[in-house]
Amino acid sequence: MTKQAKVLWVDLEMTGLDPVEDRILEVAAIATDWDFNEIATYEAAVKVGPRLVEKRMKIGQDFWNANPQARDQLLKQNDSDEVKNGRTVENELLGFLDEHFEIGKPVLLAGNSIHQDRRFIINEWHRFDDRLHYRMLDVTAWKVVMEGKYKKRFSKPEEHRALGDIRGSIMELKYYLGKVKV
Repeated sequence: MTKQAKVLWVDLEMTGLDPVEDRILEVAAIATDWDFNEIATYEAAVKVGPRLVEKRMKIGQDFWNANPQARDQLLKQNDSDEVKNGRTVENELLGFLDEHFEIGKPVLLAGNSIHQDRRFIINEWHRFDDRLHYRMLDVTAWKVVMEGKYKKRFSKPEEHRALGDIRGSIMELKYYLGKVKV
């Protein structure tokens, strides 16, 4: 049986943007075909120590202070029974790849500013990173060209929650592709 998934969309929510000092709090993934139809989804909360969370998210973080609702939801989630350790999440992500993508072929990673998420993946989930293609589909590159050259702007909802943000990224790329004449 041929597996249908061709693109792995990922979004991470982290304590901050430094892949050395900060940690992944939440991950979501959507497997799609080349028409960007959802085939399967995955999401998980990753346990981060309370001292690190306090240091990196609550004190002087301009980004999180500007997005208090998302921050508070992530903090509450981190204190819940829903969280898993990073190793468990990585194993589940590897299982997700095995189930939906061809084994032995590198998986194309996609998302908005996906290079930043990839830095965290490299730092925290080496085995998962080893399954990913070196090429990435970055919606932000489309945004730069479409806004800068063609003045086409997409208003994406900014939830700052992983699964919703991925769906927004897929909608954004579909919008840009709709402007392309083949």
